Amino acid sequence: MAYAHAGESGVAILVYHRFGDTVADTMTVRVSTFEAQLRFLKEHGYHIVPLREAVAWLRDPSAPLPPQPVVITVDDGHRSVYERLLPIVLRERIPVTLFIYPSAISNASYALTWDQLRSLKQTGLFDIQSHTYWHPNFKVERRQQAPAEFRQFVHWQLQRSRQRLESETGAQVDMLAWPFGIHDDDLMALAADEGYVAAFTLEARKADRHARPLALPRFLMMDAYGPAALAHMLGESAAQPTFVAKEAQ
Repeated sequence: MAYAHAGESGVAILVYHRFGDTVADTMTVRVSTFEAQLRFLKEHGYHIVPLREAVAWLRDPSAPLPPQPVVITVDDGHRSVYERLLPIVLRERIPVTLFIYPSAISNASYALTWDQLRSLKQTGLFDIQSHTYWHPNFKVERRQQAPAEFRQFVHWQLQRSRQRLESETGAQVDMLAWPFGIHDDDLMALAADEGYVAAFTLEARKADRHARPLALPRFLMMDAYGPAALAHMLGESAAQPTFVAKEAQ
């Protein structure tokens, strides 16, 4: 069977935020950097798989997954997903999961509109999932609220996000990216209560079957992480010299 040894070392889940021609801030990855990363993955035998398929494999060893699996996720819902990432996704036919906090959509100047988000989903290549309703810092909120009030606040953030995303886009929302990667046992229990089956942190390692489903790790991607750095993340001994040269430019 082709997938008999798929993903035995785990799944690398990458998380991006913004894309551009230049590095406007620490969370912006240049389109040229992203394109170079995709070339590296293709030339080194990696398979970009939907996040949902990776989660299914993590939960069920009999679920199929190709060897050397990599997942691409993008947090926050910035407009550059539509303007810069979409053409690449359509050309390469790669699956992407977007973690969205709905309060910004059609509201903040930097964010996607609901029409754009629906258009992304209609391509069949973008999955839409929750990043809470307005991306709160749960550590700060916990300090400022009484325990019962805080629990109610978390429930509202998780429930309202899912309801708004599902009603606006028709997506099945049952996965969550923790804002700022902040999570703990209490937060995970609240997420489980709200019906989330998987949630994601910013811990830089591969996800394997030992990881907790509501605290699955992801690699935070920055523009400095060209193909050579990506190769190191994925456990490669070294990238091809041509990619190293490009990264150094």
